[in-house]
Amino acid sequence: MRRLPANFLLGAVLVSIVVGIAALSLIWTPHDPQTMSISTKFAPPSATHWLGTDQLGRDVVAQLMAAARNSMTVALVAVLLGGSIGVALGLLASALGGWVEDGVMRLADLGFAFPALLFAIMLAAVFGPSLTNAVLAISFINIPIFARVTRASANQIWTRDYVAAARAAGRGRFAISRDHILPNIAAAIIVQATIEFAVAILAEAALSYLGLGAQPPASSWGRMLSEAQTLMYLAPQLAIYPGLCIVTAVLGFGLLGDGLRDITDPRLVRAR
Repeated sequence: MRRLPANFLLGAVLVSIVVGIAALSLIWTPHDPQTMSISTKFAPPSATHWLGTDQLGRDVVAQLMAAARNSMTVALVAVLLGGSIGVALGLLASALGGWVEDGVMRLADLGFAFPALLFAIMLAAVFGPSLTNAVLAISFINIPIFARVTRASANQIWTRDYVAAARAAGRGRFAISRDHILPNIAAAIIVQATIEFAVAILAEAALSYLGLGAQPPASSWGRMLSEAQTLMYLAPQLAIYPGLCIVTAVLGFGLLGDGLRDITDPRLVRAR
């Protein structure tokens, strides 16, 4: 039995911790993350407030837990939405080829020209800043990435003998894409989704930091950093805690995706 890569194991541990905390926050937090108590602001860590309180007397642990839930939700929805559209477009381009493939790839190139921040600013200007607009912006940048990965992987499968046999048997291109192409490129898509999950977490934090993502009273690691930037000399821990959470989540999903790539492609293991 082949040993699992160390990066996969470490990533799985970090992701399990972050996801576990996010899931726990659905049913329990040590305090209400939005309850303010000016009389206890900047309280040091104690049995009541494990990591202390912020400038408004809110419990830091409760806010970090609620922010983990919001960040995981945004990343999950954004990756699922952008991935679904991108995979469908990539399969379509690979199945039909010709001008359809060229058109889809040119649209993907156009999508790369609009980063999440720019698209979020456009949405905020029209509809106002919100977590929903952040999800749409992050989903938008995922579409061309998944489209390119899917199309490249699918083009390799279309040259296989069993696909030629299916075509000779009279199977249509869309049926072959569904029954033969998609199952055989699922591993590549899952690996890419894991990596994009890390990118989505970082993008959500960045958008919330700039005021384009989660709005008060919703908790967000990025907004916690934004609120703490003027308190660096007075209470630097208020910036350190959410920063560590972002680093842990992004590193965990990044290592997990890299480990999954090693597992699904043994050639990478032999090359190392």
